[in-house]
Amino acid sequence: MQAIAAGTWPAAGGAPTSVEYLVVAGGGGGGSYRSAGGAGGGGGAGGFRTATGLAVSAGSAITVTVGAGGGNAIGTNTNGTSGNNSVFGSITSDGGGYGTWGGDSAAAGSGGSGGGHGGGTGSVYSGGTATSGQGNNGGAGGGPSDGGGGGGGAGAVGGSASGSVNGAGGNGSTSSISGSAVTYAGGGGVGENSQSGGARTLGGSGGGGDGGTVSVAATNGTANTGGGGGGGALTTINSGSGGSGIVIIRYADSFADAASTTGSPTFTNAGGYKIYQWTSSGSITF
Repeated sequence: MQAIAAGTWPAAGGAPTSVEYLVVAGGGGGGSYRSAGGAGGGGGAGGFRTATGLAVSAGSAITVTVGAGGGNAIGTNTNGTSGNNSVFGSITSDGGGYGTWGGDSAAAGSGGSGGGHGGGTGSVYSGGTATSGQGNNGGAGGGPSDGGGGGGGAGAVGGSASGSVNGAGGNGSTSSISGSAVTYAGGGGVGENSQSGGARTLGGSGGGGDGGTVSVAATNGTANTGGGGGGGALTTINSGSGGSGIVIIRYADSFADAASTTGSPTFTNAGGYKIYQWTSSGSITF
């Protein structure tokens, strides 16, 4: 693999007329622990969009935006923040929704995938909703036993609490656009709540962060997967932040290299494809 510098001009072969793409947004941050008892909900995964046949034109720069992950929740009774959108030209994937701390009036964040609702008291509260075609809803939390909901993932809904049993982060989805199978956009897990016996849960496959324990802090969503952050726990309190997104395109290697790029994408020419992969924002011109 090699970085492509701005100003690299194509060999013979002509510019492609369409490309295959994967656009994954930043994951949402998890919610913190609830001061009166209650696990922090997991952050939702960043939106996951992939398809073939996206039309492109020679000579026009296409904008690439790689969304940052949402921030973590610091201190009790605090929500995380939603992830940021990722963009390739006309294709936008929505940032993941934030997880909540579980206050009965604290709505979980909606986004590419929805954030999980933390453990509260009284009624059960729904997780955040997902953008259609990009992910899944977050898990419900609350009720008398303070269990929390996991963040939604690209491939599965976030698990809902059942009494004191916390829901797990939803699994992500797998793509082989990079040349190997990689799973992206897993939802964040839920923090431990020792007051009611609820063990922490793990994040979903595809970079979802794990919920915290009384002695181990919640983990962040994995960078460049769009994974949601794990929820906070009793004593460790704070949640994990969301993982940043990624943008990948590829097209048949019978066409020329890009005329120019910015943002230092990684370039691979293998398996019959020319593949460009951005982990920071930039552009491409064919």
